[in-house]
Amino acid sequence: MNNNRQLLESLRFDYEASRIGNSLAIHANCFEWLARLPEDCLHAIVTDPPYGVKEYDVNQLAKRANGNGGIWRIPPSFDGHVRSPLPRFTALDHDERRRLYNFFVTWAKLVRRALLPGGHVFIATNAFIAQLLYDALVDGGLEFRGQVIRLVRTLRGGDRPKNAEEEFPGVSSMPRGCYEPWGIFRKSLPTKMTVGECLRRYATGGLRRTQDDKPFADLIPSERTPKKERLIATHPSLKPQDFLRKLVYASLPLGKGTVLDPFMGSGSTVAAAEALEISCIGVERHREYFEISLKAIPKLAAIVVPQAGALLPTCGASSDETWGLLRRRSNPQCC
Repeated sequence: MNNNRQLLESLRFDYEASRIGNSLAIHANCFEWLARLPEDCLHAIVTDPPYGVKEYDVNQLAKRANGNGGIWRIPPSFDGHVRSPLPRFTALDHDERRRLYNFFVTWAKLVRRALLPGGHVFIATNAFIAQLLYDALVDGGLEFRGQVIRLVRTLRGGDRPKNAEEEFPGVSSMPRGCYEPWGIFRKSLPTKMTVGECLRRYATGGLRRTQDDKPFADLIPSERTPKKERLIATHPSLKPQDFLRKLVYASLPLGKGTVLDPFMGSGSTVAAAEALEISCIGVERHREYFEISLKAIPKLAAIVVPQAGALLPTCGASSDETWGLLRRRSNPQCC
């Protein structure tokens, strides 16, 4: 752990930063910060980045806050539940999609340089953007290794055609969202190096098995982010601790090393790492969220959830059994 502390201190550079337990929160643009890192210094990345790229611009955040929307869709209430604002990825035009692609190609190149050989990346996405994102990360030099499907029923999608609801009552403009994909990528192993050799040399290359000695599974029943967590960390795309701790746990195959979240937001990934006593660096360019994270991380880390290494056995379960499990676990008041 002393080596990790020394690494964290060396990577704060001249940015405003704060130590939180075993971790470090940095107020910086992650592109600038990543470009200053030495090669081969990080073990894994777990992150949920911006996808419209522009949805976290100051003017777009202001529109979301005052209810005007902008790129943020402000949904109506549904059966008494108020849906959270979400970026309208379908509204991105050709130039904006090209900008998004270039954004992630550049990011992947920086990430590839900073990761140790065999280091994994878990990155949240959605059905509209996944193909574009995955192409960009591969073109930036990362290996595609599959997806984690976060199985979660939301109140998003399933709406009748806008302004034609009564004319076409039997039509939905898009499916009701029931899952969230997370891409899994890896920095290539050196030529002819085996996973075993990579583990011995770098402590990377594979994924950590669960605490009951089961393989890490790519289908994870989840819940909408509980209200108690949303009250702690006010970020529009906050993920639940129960889910994030599973990813952070799996990302370090030997249970040691440093995890990075370059789009930290209000600190949920850092909190997941802290709960697992894992060293993490969170980088956030928006001062509002950076300041929120300093208070939110210790509180989120203190929340009690099921063991991070105990993934739920869904591969052999029927869909009815899986959704029954979700219903028992989910809080209908959550977003």
